[in-house]
Amino acid sequence: MDPYFADDLVTLYLGDCREVLPALGVTADCGVADPPYGETSLAWDRWPDGWLDVAAAVTRSLWCFGSLRMYLERAAEFAAWKLSQDVIWEKHNGSGFTRDRFRRVHEQPTHWYRGQWRSVYHAEPRTSVTETQKTRSAARRGTGKHHGDLRTAQIYEYDGSRITRSVIRARSMQRIGIHPAEKPADILAPLIAYACPPGGLVVDPFAGSGSTLDAARATGRHAIGVEWHEPYAEVAARRLAQGVLEIA
Repeated sequence: MDPYFADDLVTLYLGDCREVLPALGVTADCGVADPPYGETSLAWDRWPDGWLDVAAAVTRSLWCFGSLRMYLERAAEFAAWKLSQDVIWEKHNGSGFTRDRFRRVHEQPTHWYRGQWRSVYHAEPRTSVTETQKTRSAARRGTGKHHGDLRTAQIYEYDGSRITRSVIRARSMQRIGIHPAEKPADILAPLIAYACPPGGLVVDPFAGSGSTLDAARATGRHAIGVEWHEPYAEVAARRLAQGVLEIA
């Protein structure tokens, strides 16, 4: 099976992930998937049956983008996986098509795993903060019967960082992205860093314009992507050929 694009860190294949990934025989540290949610009448928005079983044979750790509706409708297909956590990606703008509901400006990446949690790679997620941000946070910290007296129960040493919050604001790719469902590096990078060790392997079953491959490469990981639609595979190949984009 010949790659559509390859360099020292990333490889892109053209085809159906349900056929390509089993043929490669790889084992990845984590997967990052943005499948079609199957929520609209758009021609490309069709849920690919069986892809979660294929992912389970390739990796035991999986980030999956989706909506609450999608997860509920596909609950039986996620039954073989265990849910670790969910993250809210807060966009700068939404894409609602109805006027009788709240404007939807978020998506919900969820982290799933198989087997024992202790054997699945997961790094403590931390974000750099300023001394001012730390001081304000400490000032709001109080006491309570539920958690005990936090002022005396622990010693906190400021190291310029804090645990990354589960709501991550990142500008969406509307009007500036290549793919209609493209995800920005600012949301992909922390998910990859959490679930894949430096130098490890990320698999993306729905590569689209190559944003996950690009983010993985920029954070020092290897990545394999599969894209079934050749026009997007061509765009992704051109994008990846431009070299590594730095991620802060």
